Amino acid sequence: MPTPADTADAARLVALGLQPKLQPARDAEYAELLRRYREHPAFARLADAVATGLGLVVLEVSTRAGMALAAAEDSVFAVRMGEYARRASADSADRFLHGLAHLAVAALAFPRPEDLADDGYIGRVSVNGVESFVRQACRRLEERAEEAGENTDPTSEAPGLEAAWRVYQRRSATGATKDARRLAGSTTGIVAKAVTFLADSGFLQRTSDESGGTYRTTARYQLQVRDMAGNAAMAELLDLGVVPVADGQASLVANTDSDEELVADAGLPFHS
Repeated sequence: MPTPADTADAARLVALGLQPKLQPARDAEYAELLRRYREHPAFARLADAVATGLGLVVLEVSTRAGMALAAAEDSVFAVRMGEYARRASADSADRFLHGLAHLAVAALAFPRPEDLADDGYIGRVSVNGVESFVRQACRRLEERAEEAGENTDPTSEAPGLEAAWRVYQRRSATGATKDARRLAGSTTGIVAKAVTFLADSGFLQRTSDESGGTYRTTARYQLQVRDMAGNAAMAELLDLGVVPVADGQASLVANTDSDEELVADAGLPFHS
């Protein structure tokens, strides 16, 4: 029978799991609670119950990822893509582009199913690489629209990525203030904000300042992307046919359709 102390310890483990930058290897208490979870099924069930009661989904419990958690849509810990984008900008077009930036980061970080399935795989992305990838996608979608003789004016019925290229291409890649600072509303600025959010949330780790900022993925981000891999907007972007090359850029070979709102509000299961 679990004691109040056991319950407190299980809740403590969940609390530590909600600190995405905390590494078990550097925290003795965290490492000990993880050991108890792995070795004592009753304690594991108790911790799982605490997480479930808080609207959290346990993705993995391991020394590499700690207690990796995702928030259910109705959880107080959930940060929906639309909410994140509204925090980032009051402009509806900006919100659309912030959602697209997050999907592009995930697609470039794990471009192949085998990469996403391999626990040892570490993805690498850069701000400029993600921005370039989306630009390439836009050019491919524009070519497709021209070949089909489609109207280039966006309509409410336009599928997600078909509308996205029109919005994205009209936006400056960098823009600049009088002192040459990158504009936050430029597409590069939007991508930079997206990867900074992911780094602050423990999903990416900055490795250098090259290419506008270069990052490596963490075990937690891999688990999060696995969890959202069935998302329709994510599938749409992946179906463009991302082919990674040595410099972290990508080329595109195909396309599929979806609803505009799937890109604008992807509902990615990040927790705060």
